[in-house]
Amino acid sequence: MSDRIALARASSGWPFQEAVKLLDERLKGEIPAKGYALFETGYGPSGLPHIGTFGEVARTTMVRRAFQLLAPGIPTRLFAFSDDMDGLRKVPDNVPNPEMIRPHLGKPLTAIPDPFGTHESFGAHNNARLRAFLDSFGFDYEFQSATEWYKSGRFDQAALRILERYDAVIEVILPTLGPERRATYSPFLPLCAKTGRVLQVPVVERKVDAGTIVYQDEDGSLVEVPVTGGRCKLQWKADWAMRWYALAVDYEMSGKDLIPSVELSGRICKALGGRPPQNLTYELFLDDQGQKISKSKGNGLAVEDWLKYAPPESLAWYMFQSPKRAKRLFFDVIPRCVDDYVTALAKYPAQSEAEQLASPVWHIHAGQPPAEDTPIGFALLLNLVSVAHAEDRAKVWHFIRRYKPDAGPETHPLLDRLVGFAIAYYEDFVKPAKIYRPANADEAKALADLAQRLAALPAQADAEALQNAVYETGKAHAQTFPDLKAWFKALYEILLGQDQGPRLGSFFALYGRAESLDLVTKAARGEALT
Repeated sequence: MSDRIALARASSGWPFQEAVKLLDERLKGEIPAKGYALFETGYGPSGLPHIGTFGEVARTTMVRRAFQLLAPGIPTRLFAFSDDMDGLRKVPDNVPNPEMIRPHLGKPLTAIPDPFGTHESFGAHNNARLRAFLDSFGFDYEFQSATEWYKSGRFDQAALRILERYDAVIEVILPTLGPERRATYSPFLPLCAKTGRVLQVPVVERKVDAGTIVYQDEDGSLVEVPVTGGRCKLQWKADWAMRWYALAVDYEMSGKDLIPSVELSGRICKALGGRPPQNLTYELFLDDQGQKISKSKGNGLAVEDWLKYAPPESLAWYMFQSPKRAKRLFFDVIPRCVDDYVTALAKYPAQSEAEQLASPVWHIHAGQPPAEDTPIGFALLLNLVSVAHAEDRAKVWHFIRRYKPDAGPETHPLLDRLVGFAIAYYEDFVKPAKIYRPANADEAKALADLAQRLAALPAQADAEALQNAVYETGKAHAQTFPDLKAWFKALYEILLGQDQGPRLGSFFALYGRAESLDLVTKAARGEALT
Protein backbone atom coordinates (compact mmCIF):
# COMPACT_ATOMS: atom_id res chain seq x y z
CA MET A 1 0.00 0.00 0.00
CA SER A 2 1.41 3.40 -0.99
CA ASP A 3 1.91 6.10 1.63
CA ARG A 4 -0.69 8.25 -0.11
CA ILE A 5 -3.36 5.55 0.04
CA ALA A 6 -2.51 4.96 3.71
CA LEU A 7 -2.97 8.68 4.37
CA ALA A 8 -6.27 8.66 2.49
CA ARG A 9 -7.49 5.70 4.53
CA ALA A 10 -6.71 7.58 7.72
CA SER A 11 -8.26 10.83 6.51
CA SER A 12 -10.99 12.46 8.56
CA GLY A 13 -12.75 13.63 5.40
CA TRP A 14 -16.15 12.00 5.09
CA PRO A 15 -15.74 11.11 1.36
CA PHE A 16 -12.68 9.00 2.21
CA GLN A 17 -14.51 7.40 5.12
CA GLU A 18 -17.39 6.50 2.80
CA ALA A 19 -15.00 5.19 0.17
CA VAL A 20 -13.09 3.03 2.67
CA LYS A 21 -16.36 1.49 3.84
CA LEU A 22 -17.41 0.81 0.24
CA LEU A 23 -14.08 -0.76 -0.67
CA ASP A 24 -13.56 -2.85 2.47
CA GLU A 25 -17.04 -3.81 3.63
CA ARG A 26 -19.03 -4.06 0.42
CA LEU A 27 -16.49 -4.94 -2.25
CA LYS A 28 -13.93 -6.69 0.01
CA GLY A 29 -11.23 -5.03 -2.05
CA GLU A 30 -12.30 -6.90 -5.21
CA ILE A 31 -13.58 -5.78 -8.61
CA PRO A 32 -17.35 -6.49 -8.73
CA ALA A 33 -18.57 -9.21 -11.07
CA LYS A 34 -19.97 -6.59 -13.47
CA GLY A 35 -16.44 -5.20 -13.85
CA TYR A 36 -16.76 -1.83 -12.10
CA ALA A 37 -18.04 -0.13 -8.96
CA LEU A 38 -21.31 1.63 -9.76
CA PHE A 39 -22.30 4.95 -8.20
CA GLU A 40 -25.81 6.22 -8.90
CA THR A 41 -27.92 9.34 -8.45
CA GLY A 42 -31.61 9.49 -9.26
CA TYR A 43 -33.62 12.31 -10.81
CA GLY A 44 -37.35 12.92 -11.23
CA PRO A 45 -37.63 14.84 -14.52
CA SER A 46 -41.10 16.33 -13.97
CA GLY A 47 -39.34 19.55 -12.93
CA LEU A 48 -36.11 21.38 -13.59
CA PRO A 49 -32.79 20.50 -11.90
CA HIS A 50 -32.39 22.23 -8.53
CA ILE A 51 -29.80 22.80 -5.84
CA GLY A 52 -30.50 19.38 -4.30
CA THR A 53 -29.65 17.78 -7.65
CA PHE A 54 -26.31 19.57 -7.64
CA GLY A 55 -25.65 18.57 -4.03
CA GLU A 56 -26.35 14.90 -4.59
CA VAL A 57 -24.21 14.61 -7.72
CA ALA A 58 -21.40 16.73 -6.23
CA ARG A 59 -21.26 14.69 -3.02
CA THR A 60 -21.47 11.37 -4.86
CA THR A 61 -18.65 12.52 -7.14
CA MET A 62 -16.55 13.36 -4.08
CA VAL A 63 -16.94 9.80 -2.77
CA ARG A 64 -16.20 8.39 -6.22
CA ARG A 65 -12.96 10.41 -6.49
CA ALA A 66 -11.91 9.30 -3.02
CA PHE A 67 -12.62 5.69 -4.01
CA GLN A 68 -10.53 6.04 -7.17
CA LEU A 69 -7.54 7.12 -5.10
CA LEU A 70 -8.01 4.25 -2.66
CA ALA A 71 -8.61 1.58 -5.32
CA PRO A 72 -6.98 2.63 -8.62
CA GLY A 73 -7.36 -0.90 -9.97
CA ILE A 74 -11.18 -0.92 -9.72
CA PRO A 75 -12.99 0.90 -12.56
CA THR A 76 -15.88 3.16 -11.55
CA ARG A 77 -18.97 4.53 -13.27
CA LEU A 78 -21.53 7.14 -12.19
CA PHE A 79 -25.08 6.82 -13.54
CA ALA A 80 -27.40 9.82 -13.44
CA PHE A 81 -30.68 7.92 -13.73
CA SER A 82 -33.84 9.70 -14.87
CA ASP A 83 -37.20 8.25 -13.83
CA ASP A 84 -38.71 9.55 -17.06
CA MET A 85 -41.22 6.73 -17.47
CA ASP A 86 -43.22 7.90 -14.45
CA GLY A 87 -46.74 9.10 -15.18
CA LEU A 88 -47.16 12.87 -14.89
CA ARG A 89 -49.70 13.61 -12.16
CA LYS A 90 -50.22 17.35 -12.59
CA VAL A 91 -49.27 20.19 -14.90
CA PRO A 92 -46.16 21.95 -13.55
CA ASP A 93 -46.60 25.63 -12.70
CA ASN A 94 -43.51 26.82 -14.56
CA VAL A 95 -44.09 25.58 -18.12
CA PRO A 96 -45.43 27.39 -21.18
CA ASN A 97 -48.44 26.06 -23.08
CA PRO A 98 -49.92 24.11 -20.14
CA GLU A 99 -52.94 23.27 -22.29
CA MET A 100 -50.63 21.10 -24.39
CA ILE A 101 -49.85 18.91 -21.37
CA ARG A 102 -53.24 18.69 -19.69
CA PRO A 103 -54.78 16.07 -22.06
CA HIS A 104 -51.76 13.81 -21.51
CA LEU A 105 -51.75 13.62 -17.71
CA GLY A 106 -51.07 10.09 -16.51
CA LYS A 107 -48.78 9.27 -19.42
CA PRO A 108 -45.02 8.70 -19.07
CA LEU A 109 -43.07 11.94 -19.28
CA THR A 110 -41.40 10.70 -22.45
CA ALA A 111 -44.83 10.24 -24.08
CA ILE A 112 -46.04 13.80 -23.42
CA PRO A 113 -45.51 16.60 -25.98
CA ASP A 114 -42.85 19.15 -25.11
CA PRO A 115 -44.55 22.44 -24.15
CA PHE A 116 -41.26 24.24 -24.84
CA GLY A 117 -41.27 22.98 -28.43
CA THR A 118 -37.61 21.98 -28.43
CA HIS A 119 -37.65 18.19 -28.03
CA GLU A 120 -39.71 15.17 -28.98
CA SER A 121 -41.25 14.95 -25.51
CA PHE A 122 -41.53 16.77 -22.19
CA GLY A 123 -39.33 14.11 -20.61
CA ALA A 124 -36.70 14.53 -23.32
CA HIS A 125 -36.72 18.29 -22.75
CA ASN A 126 -36.18 17.97 -19.01
CA ASN A 127 -33.58 15.25 -19.51
CA ALA A 128 -31.67 17.62 -21.80
CA ARG A 129 -31.90 20.31 -19.13
CA LEU A 130 -30.50 17.86 -16.58
CA ARG A 131 -27.57 16.93 -18.82
CA ALA A 132 -26.81 20.57 -19.62
CA PHE A 133 -27.00 21.38 -15.91
CA LEU A 134 -24.58 18.61 -14.94
CA ASP A 135 -22.30 19.34 -17.88
CA SER A 136 -22.02 23.00 -16.86
CA PHE A 137 -20.28 21.87 -13.67
CA GLY A 138 -18.00 19.42 -15.45
CA PHE A 139 -19.39 16.31 -13.73
CA ASP A 140 -18.20 12.96 -15.09
CA TYR A 141 -21.37 10.84 -15.39
CA GLU A 142 -23.37 8.65 -17.75
CA PHE A 143 -26.97 9.65 -18.34
CA GLN A 144 -29.50 6.82 -18.14
CA SER A 145 -33.18 6.91 -19.09
CA ALA A 146 -35.73 4.63 -17.42
CA THR A 147 -37.78 4.67 -20.64
CA GLU A 148 -34.83 3.37 -22.63
CA TRP A 149 -34.02 0.70 -20.07
CA TYR A 150 -37.61 -0.55 -19.91
CA LYS A 151 -38.35 -0.44 -23.64
CA SER A 152 -34.99 -1.88 -24.76
CA GLY A 153 -35.54 -4.96 -22.61
CA ARG A 154 -32.59 -4.28 -20.30
CA PHE A 155 -34.97 -4.40 -17.34
CA ASP A 156 -36.79 -7.51 -18.59
CA GLN A 157 -34.91 -10.04 -16.46
CA ALA A 158 -35.42 -7.95 -13.34
CA ALA A 159 -39.13 -7.43 -14.12
CA LEU A 160 -39.58 -11.18 -14.53
CA ARG A 161 -37.79 -11.66 -11.21
CA ILE A 162 -40.31 -9.30 -9.57
CA LEU A 163 -43.10 -11.41 -11.10
CA GLU A 164 -41.48 -14.60 -9.83
CA ARG A 165 -40.98 -13.16 -6.32
CA TYR A 166 -44.31 -11.30 -6.36
CA ASP A 167 -45.60 -12.63 -3.04
CA ALA A 168 -42.35 -11.85 -1.23
CA VAL A 169 -42.37 -8.30 -2.63
CA ILE A 170 -46.02 -7.81 -1.63
CA GLU A 171 -45.29 -9.01 1.90
CA VAL A 172 -42.73 -6.23 2.26
CA ILE A 173 -44.95 -3.47 0.90
CA LEU A 174 -48.50 -4.22 2.12
CA PRO A 175 -47.88 -3.52 5.84
CA THR A 176 -46.87 0.05 4.90
CA LEU A 177 -50.17 0.77 3.09
CA GLY A 178 -53.62 1.77 4.26
CA PRO A 179 -56.52 -0.73 3.99
CA GLU A 180 -57.99 0.73 0.80
CA ARG A 181 -54.66 0.93 -1.02
CA ARG A 182 -53.73 -2.54 0.23
CA ALA A 183 -56.73 -4.05 -1.52
CA THR A 184 -55.67 -2.92 -5.01
CA TYR A 185 -51.88 -2.59 -4.76
CA SER A 186 -49.59 -4.20 -7.31
CA PRO A 187 -45.92 -3.41 -7.89
CA PHE A 188 -46.66 -3.52 -11.64
CA LEU A 189 -48.22 -0.51 -13.39
CA PRO A 190 -49.42 -1.47 -16.89
CA LEU A 191 -49.22 1.03 -19.72
CA CYS A 192 -52.65 1.19 -21.30
CA ALA A 193 -52.47 0.19 -24.96
CA LYS A 194 -55.49 2.42 -25.74
CA THR A 195 -54.62 5.64 -23.89
CA GLY A 196 -50.89 5.31 -23.22
CA ARG A 197 -51.45 6.19 -19.56
CA VAL A 198 -49.67 4.51 -16.66
CA LEU A 199 -52.45 2.63 -14.84
CA GLN A 200 -52.84 1.92 -11.15
CA VAL A 201 -55.25 -1.00 -11.39
CA PRO A 202 -55.78 -4.31 -9.57
CA VAL A 203 -53.83 -7.33 -10.84
CA VAL A 204 -56.17 -10.32 -10.80
CA GLU A 205 -53.80 -12.99 -12.10
CA ARG A 206 -50.09 -13.56 -12.52
CA LYS A 207 -48.72 -15.94 -15.14
CA VAL A 208 -45.10 -16.48 -14.20
CA ASP A 209 -44.35 -18.97 -16.98
CA ALA A 210 -45.80 -16.64 -19.61
CA GLY A 211 -44.21 -13.54 -18.06
CA THR A 212 -47.55 -11.73 -17.98
CA ILE A 213 -50.09 -10.26 -15.60
CA VAL A 214 -53.84 -9.96 -16.01
CA TYR A 215 -55.33 -6.72 -14.75
CA GLN A 216 -58.80 -5.28 -14.49
CA ASP A 217 -58.98 -2.27 -16.77
CA GLU A 218 -60.81 0.90 -15.84
CA ASP A 219 -63.78 -0.18 -17.95
CA GLY A 220 -63.99 -3.50 -16.05
CA SER A 221 -62.51 -5.68 -18.80
CA LEU A 222 -59.61 -8.06 -18.14
CA VAL A 223 -56.40 -7.39 -20.01
CA GLU A 224 -53.31 -9.61 -20.20
CA VAL A 225 -50.00 -7.85 -20.73
CA PRO A 226 -46.32 -8.86 -20.59
CA VAL A 227 -44.30 -7.33 -17.77
CA THR A 228 -41.39 -7.00 -20.23
CA GLY A 229 -40.56 -4.68 -23.11
CA GLY A 230 -41.82 -1.56 -21.37
CA ARG A 231 -45.45 -2.71 -21.40
CA CYS A 232 -45.40 -2.32 -17.60
CA LYS A 233 -43.37 -0.23 -15.24
CA LEU A 234 -42.99 -0.58 -11.49
CA GLN A 235 -44.28 1.46 -8.57
CA TRP A 236 -41.43 3.69 -7.50
CA LYS A 237 -40.26 1.91 -4.34
CA ALA A 238 -40.31 -1.42 -6.15
CA ASP A 239 -38.79 0.34 -9.16
CA TRP A 240 -35.91 1.69 -7.05
CA ALA A 241 -35.27 -1.78 -5.62
CA MET A 242 -35.48 -3.37 -9.06
CA ARG A 243 -32.94 -0.87 -10.39
CA TRP A 244 -30.53 -1.65 -7.56
CA TYR A 245 -30.96 -5.34 -8.35
CA ALA A 246 -30.71 -5.05 -12.15
CA LEU A 247 -27.74 -2.68 -12.22
CA ALA A 248 -26.02 -4.01 -9.08
CA VAL A 249 -25.66 -0.44 -7.76
CA ASP A 250 -22.90 -0.16 -5.19
CA TYR A 251 -23.40 3.34 -3.81
CA GLU A 252 -26.28 5.82 -3.72
CA MET A 253 -27.11 8.79 -1.48
CA SER A 254 -30.54 10.02 -0.45
CA GLY A 255 -32.13 12.63 1.75
CA LYS A 256 -33.35 12.12 5.29
CA ASP A 257 -36.97 12.26 4.10
CA LEU A 258 -36.40 9.05 2.11
CA ILE A 259 -35.15 6.89 4.99
CA PRO A 260 -38.36 4.76 5.07
CA SER A 261 -38.21 4.33 1.29
CA VAL A 262 -34.54 3.31 1.40
CA GLU A 263 -35.30 0.70 4.04
CA LEU A 264 -38.34 -0.62 2.15
CA SER A 265 -36.57 -0.73 -1.22
CA GLY A 266 -33.60 -2.42 0.44
CA ARG A 267 -35.85 -5.21 1.74
CA ILE A 268 -37.41 -5.63 -1.71
CA CYS A 269 -33.96 -5.80 -3.30
CA LYS A 270 -32.99 -8.53 -0.87
CA ALA A 271 -36.23 -10.40 -1.62
CA LEU A 272 -35.16 -10.43 -5.27
CA GLY A 273 -31.83 -11.94 -4.29
CA GLY A 274 -29.90 -8.70 -4.69
CA ARG A 275 -27.91 -6.53 -2.33
CA PRO A 276 -28.92 -2.92 -1.65
CA PRO A 277 -26.23 -0.32 -2.28
CA GLN A 278 -24.26 1.39 0.43
CA ASN A 279 -26.24 4.47 1.34
CA LEU A 280 -25.39 7.82 2.86
CA THR A 281 -28.38 9.67 4.27
CA TYR A 282 -27.86 13.40 4.08
CA GLU A 283 -29.76 16.01 6.06
CA LEU A 284 -32.15 18.44 4.43
CA PHE A 285 -31.64 22.15 3.89
CA LEU A 286 -33.31 24.78 6.08
CA ASP A 287 -34.24 28.37 5.30
CA ASP A 288 -33.14 31.41 7.30
CA GLN A 289 -35.90 30.71 9.85
CA GLY A 290 -34.79 27.11 10.37
CA GLN A 291 -37.75 25.71 8.41
CA LYS A 292 -37.39 22.87 5.91
CA ILE A 293 -36.93 24.18 2.38
CA SER A 294 -39.92 23.37 0.20
CA LYS A 295 -40.55 23.95 -3.50
CA SER A 296 -44.21 24.69 -2.79
CA LYS A 297 -43.34 27.27 -0.12
CA GLY A 298 -40.77 28.89 -2.37
CA ASN A 299 -38.41 29.38 0.56
CA GLY A 300 -35.41 27.80 -1.11
CA LEU A 301 -32.32 29.08 -2.84
CA ALA A 302 -31.88 28.03 -6.47
CA VAL A 303 -28.56 27.12 -8.06
CA GLU A 304 -28.85 30.08 -10.43
CA ASP A 305 -29.35 32.36 -7.42
CA TRP A 306 -26.14 31.17 -5.80
CA LEU A 307 -24.17 31.36 -9.05
CA LYS A 308 -25.25 34.96 -9.59
CA TYR A 309 -23.33 35.95 -6.46
CA ALA A 310 -20.54 33.40 -6.06
CA PRO A 311 -18.45 30.85 -8.00
CA PRO A 312 -19.63 27.23 -8.25
CA GLU A 313 -16.65 26.10 -6.16
CA SER A 314 -18.16 27.91 -3.18
CA LEU A 315 -21.41 25.99 -3.64
CA ALA A 316 -19.41 22.74 -3.74
CA TRP A 317 -17.70 23.91 -0.53
CA TYR A 318 -21.12 24.36 1.08
CA MET A 319 -22.19 20.88 -0.03
CA PHE A 320 -19.01 19.30 1.33
CA GLN A 321 -19.57 20.57 4.86
CA SER A 322 -21.20 18.05 7.25
CA PRO A 323 -23.71 16.39 4.91
CA LYS A 324 -25.31 14.57 7.84
CA ARG A 325 -26.11 17.83 9.63
CA ALA A 326 -29.02 20.10 8.69
CA LYS A 327 -27.73 23.42 7.34
CA ARG A 328 -29.38 26.71 6.59
CA LEU A 329 -29.38 27.58 2.92
CA PHE A 330 -30.08 31.25 2.24
CA PHE A 331 -28.27 34.21 0.73
CA ASP A 332 -26.43 35.27 3.89
CA VAL A 333 -24.34 32.05 3.91
CA ILE A 334 -22.78 32.82 0.52
CA PRO A 335 -20.03 35.30 1.53
CA ARG A 336 -18.78 33.04 4.33
CA CYS A 337 -18.63 30.03 1.99
CA VAL A 338 -16.71 32.04 -0.60
CA ASP A 339 -14.16 33.23 1.95
CA ASP A 340 -13.78 29.79 3.51
CA TYR A 341 -13.15 28.29 0.08
CA VAL A 342 -10.65 31.01 -0.90
CA THR A 343 -8.81 30.64 2.43
CA ALA A 344 -8.55 26.86 2.07
CA LEU A 345 -7.36 27.18 -1.53
CA ALA A 346 -4.60 29.58 -0.46
CA LYS A 347 -3.46 27.25 2.34
CA TYR A 348 -3.41 24.12 0.19
CA PRO A 349 0.07 24.35 -1.46
CA ALA A 350 1.88 24.66 1.89
CA GLN A 351 -0.02 21.84 3.59
CA SER A 352 1.28 18.35 4.21
CA GLU A 353 -0.11 15.59 2.04
CA ALA A 354 -2.30 14.38 4.90
CA GLU A 355 -3.69 17.89 5.37
CA GLN A 356 -4.31 18.25 1.65
CA LEU A 357 -6.28 15.01 1.51
CA ALA A 358 -8.41 16.26 4.44
CA SER A 359 -9.05 19.61 2.75
CA PRO A 360 -12.40 20.15 1.03
CA VAL A 361 -10.62 21.72 -1.94
CA TRP A 362 -9.00 18.35 -2.73
CA HIS A 363 -12.50 16.92 -3.20
CA ILE A 364 -13.91 19.99 -4.94
CA HIS A 365 -11.13 19.87 -7.56
CA ALA A 366 -10.68 16.08 -7.82
CA GLY A 367 -7.26 16.23 -6.21
CA GLN A 368 -5.90 19.01 -8.42
CA PRO A 369 -6.79 22.41 -6.93
CA PRO A 370 -5.67 25.38 -9.03
CA ALA A 371 -2.79 27.51 -7.77
CA GLU A 372 -4.79 30.69 -7.14
CA ASP A 373 -3.51 33.57 -5.04
CA THR A 374 -6.47 35.65 -3.88
CA PRO A 375 -5.05 38.31 -1.55
CA ILE A 376 -8.43 39.90 -0.74
CA GLY A 377 -11.38 38.08 0.78
CA PHE A 378 -14.94 38.28 -0.49
CA ALA A 379 -16.32 39.96 2.65
CA LEU A 380 -13.62 42.62 2.39
CA LEU A 381 -14.48 43.19 -1.28
CA LEU A 382 -18.14 43.58 -0.34
CA ASN A 383 -17.27 46.30 2.15
CA LEU A 384 -14.97 48.03 -0.32
CA VAL A 385 -17.71 48.08 -2.96
CA SER A 386 -20.14 49.33 -0.34
CA VAL A 387 -18.09 52.19 1.10
CA ALA A 388 -16.53 53.26 -2.20
CA HIS A 389 -19.86 52.97 -4.06
CA ALA A 390 -17.81 51.11 -6.65
CA GLU A 391 -20.38 49.61 -8.95
CA ASP A 392 -18.04 48.72 -11.80
CA ARG A 393 -15.00 46.48 -11.97
CA ALA A 394 -12.55 49.20 -13.00
CA LYS A 395 -13.21 51.27 -9.88
CA VAL A 396 -12.79 48.25 -7.61
CA TRP A 397 -9.55 47.25 -9.35
CA HIS A 398 -8.25 50.81 -8.82
CA PHE A 399 -8.34 50.19 -5.07
CA ILE A 400 -7.04 46.62 -5.36
CA ARG A 401 -4.01 47.65 -7.44
CA ARG A 402 -3.09 50.37 -5.00
CA TYR A 403 -3.21 47.79 -2.21
CA LYS A 404 -1.61 45.02 -4.28
CA PRO A 405 0.29 46.63 -7.20
CA ASP A 406 1.11 43.35 -8.95
CA ALA A 407 -2.53 42.18 -9.01
CA GLY A 408 -4.75 42.33 -12.08
CA PRO A 409 -7.61 40.49 -13.79
CA GLU A 410 -5.13 38.59 -15.96
CA THR A 411 -2.88 37.46 -13.11
CA HIS A 412 -5.68 36.92 -10.56
CA PRO A 413 -8.69 35.53 -12.48
CA LEU A 414 -10.46 34.19 -9.39
CA LEU A 415 -10.19 37.58 -7.69
CA ASP A 416 -11.59 39.22 -10.81
CA ARG A 417 -14.55 36.84 -10.71
CA LEU A 418 -15.06 37.71 -7.05
CA VAL A 419 -15.10 41.42 -7.89
CA GLY A 420 -18.03 40.85 -10.25
CA PHE A 421 -19.84 38.70 -7.70
CA ALA A 422 -19.25 41.29 -4.95
CA ILE A 423 -20.80 44.05 -7.08
CA ALA A 424 -23.86 41.89 -7.80
CA TYR A 425 -24.24 40.85 -4.16
CA TYR A 426 -23.84 44.43 -2.95
CA GLU A 427 -26.50 45.73 -5.35
CA ASP A 428 -29.09 43.12 -4.40
CA PHE A 429 -28.47 42.51 -0.69
CA VAL A 430 -26.08 44.94 1.00
CA LYS A 431 -27.16 48.25 -0.50
CA PRO A 432 -30.91 47.87 0.20
CA ALA A 433 -30.22 46.84 3.83
CA LYS A 434 -27.74 49.59 4.74
CA ILE A 435 -28.76 51.86 7.60
CA TYR A 436 -26.12 54.37 8.65
CA ARG A 437 -26.56 55.93 12.05
CA PRO A 438 -24.95 59.15 13.28
CA ALA A 439 -22.41 59.06 16.08
CA ASN A 440 -23.46 60.35 19.46
CA ALA A 441 -21.29 62.93 21.23
CA ASP A 442 -19.02 60.40 22.98
CA GLU A 443 -18.67 58.29 19.84
CA ALA A 444 -17.81 61.41 17.84
CA LYS A 445 -14.96 62.13 20.24
CA ALA A 446 -13.62 58.62 19.78
CA LEU A 447 -13.89 58.93 16.00
CA ALA A 448 -12.02 62.25 16.09
CA ASP A 449 -9.32 60.56 18.15
CA LEU A 450 -9.14 57.71 15.62
CA ALA A 451 -8.82 60.25 12.80
CA GLN A 452 -5.84 61.86 14.58
CA ARG A 453 -4.15 58.49 15.02
CA LEU A 454 -4.69 57.56 11.37
CA ALA A 455 -3.33 60.96 10.27
CA ALA A 456 -0.19 60.37 12.30
CA LEU A 457 0.59 57.11 10.47
CA PRO A 458 2.73 56.99 7.32
CA ALA A 459 0.82 57.19 4.04
CA GLN A 460 1.77 53.58 3.27
CA ALA A 461 0.89 52.20 6.72
CA ASP A 462 0.10 48.49 6.53
CA ALA A 463 -3.01 46.70 7.75
CA GLU A 464 -1.42 45.80 11.09
CA ALA A 465 -0.49 49.41 11.90
CA LEU A 466 -3.98 50.58 10.95
CA GLN A 467 -5.56 47.86 13.07
CA ASN A 468 -3.41 48.85 16.05
CA ALA A 469 -4.63 52.42 15.70
CA VAL A 470 -8.22 51.19 15.85
CA TYR A 471 -7.47 49.00 18.88
CA GLU A 472 -5.66 51.74 20.80
CA THR A 473 -8.46 54.21 20.16
CA GLY A 474 -11.05 51.81 21.53
CA LYS A 475 -8.97 51.15 24.63
CA ALA A 476 -8.53 54.90 25.20
CA HIS A 477 -12.30 55.38 25.29
CA ALA A 478 -13.18 52.55 27.64
CA GLN A 479 -15.73 54.73 29.46
CA THR A 480 -17.75 54.97 26.25
CA PHE A 481 -17.11 51.43 25.06
CA PRO A 482 -17.02 48.82 27.85
CA ASP A 483 -15.21 46.41 25.53
CA LEU A 484 -13.66 46.40 22.08
CA LYS A 485 -16.61 44.47 20.68
CA ALA A 486 -18.87 47.47 21.42
CA TRP A 487 -16.33 49.81 19.79
CA PHE A 488 -16.16 47.75 16.60
CA LYS A 489 -19.94 47.41 16.46
CA ALA A 490 -20.26 51.19 16.66
CA LEU A 491 -17.69 51.61 13.86
CA TYR A 492 -19.54 49.17 11.62
CA GLU A 493 -22.89 50.86 12.20
CA ILE A 494 -21.54 54.40 11.74
CA LEU A 495 -18.97 53.87 8.97
CA LEU A 496 -20.45 50.91 7.03
CA GLY A 497 -24.16 51.09 7.80
CA GLN A 498 -24.29 47.50 9.06
CA ASP A 499 -24.02 45.66 12.36
CA GLN A 500 -20.96 43.59 11.44
CA GLY A 501 -18.02 43.92 9.13
CA PRO A 502 -14.42 43.10 8.25
CA ARG A 503 -11.18 43.47 10.13
CA LEU A 504 -10.96 47.24 9.95
CA GLY A 505 -7.17 47.42 9.60
CA SER A 506 -7.38 45.27 6.46
CA PHE A 507 -10.29 47.29 5.15
CA PHE A 508 -8.55 50.64 5.76
CA ALA A 509 -5.42 49.31 4.00
CA LEU A 510 -7.47 48.27 0.97
CA TYR A 511 -9.59 51.42 0.90
CA GLY A 512 -6.49 53.60 1.45
CA ARG A 513 -5.30 55.50 4.50
CA ALA A 514 -6.30 58.89 3.06
CA GLU A 515 -9.79 57.70 2.07
CA SER A 516 -10.24 55.97 5.43
CA LEU A 517 -9.14 59.11 7.26
CA ASP A 518 -11.66 61.15 5.26
CA LEU A 519 -14.42 58.61 6.06
CA VAL A 520 -13.70 58.68 9.81
CA THR A 521 -13.40 62.48 9.86
CA LYS A 522 -16.76 62.93 8.16
CA ALA A 523 -18.37 60.56 10.65
CA ALA A 524 -16.81 62.46 13.58
CA ARG A 525 -18.28 65.69 12.20
CA GLY A 526 -21.71 64.15 11.82
CA GLU A 527 -21.70 64.31 8.01
CA ALA A 528 -23.89 61.84 6.13
CA LEU A 529 -22.00 58.82 4.77
CA THR A 530 -24.71 57.39 2.51
